[in-house]
Amino acid sequence: MSEVGETPVEQPASFAFTPENLAKAKAHIAKYPPGRQASAVLALLDLAQRQHDNWLPRAAMDLVADMLGMARIRVYEVATFYSMLNLKPVGRHFLQICTTTPCWLSGSDEVVRACERKLGITIGETTPDGQFSLTEVECLGACVNAPIVQVNDDFYEDLDAAATERLIEALRRGETPRPGSAKGRQTSAPENGPQTLRDLSFPEGKL
Repeated sequence: MSEVGETPVEQPASFAFTPENLAKAKAHIAKYPPGRQASAVLALLDLAQRQHDNWLPRAAMDLVADMLGMARIRVYEVATFYSMLNLKPVGRHFLQICTTTPCWLSGSDEVVRACERKLGITIGETTPDGQFSLTEVECLGACVNAPIVQVNDDFYEDLDAAATERLIEALRRGETPRPGSAKGRQTSAPENGPQTLRDLSFPEGKL
């Protein structure tokens, strides 16, 4: 399942869930009524990906299809549709940069350039040491905190070039920077502090 012109990905001959993950897979399937087990496809693909160094070999997709009683092509269709499912190896730190309109208007181009400059790779590539992969994605769903980079399961928000470089440096040192706003604001609160409900006291007898 490589793109035209790409070097084919070496595929393992087989895949099996670990006993722990098999139990989790069965628990996901049990959430759905008989005949509707295909609804668990995303959960099982995510489980398989996490077990297999954050990418899905074809053997894993075939196993999921067989477990759910689905045609294998239907599982391939799901796996190729969702950007969170990887069909080829990625680096230990998988950087996904949102470049949709709100992030772009807030400076995502600057974030992309900072990543490429700091890592020495371009979008779609992995560093030679296998530590970093870089890709661009559509909306990550936190537009008010744009620009955003997702690193594995964590979201880093309110980024600029300098903050992006600091993030990469910390990851290189083996650290796990605290997710959230690079500016230190609380969730999606206004940068200059709350503007409403400043006084949370109530007049006597009004509660």
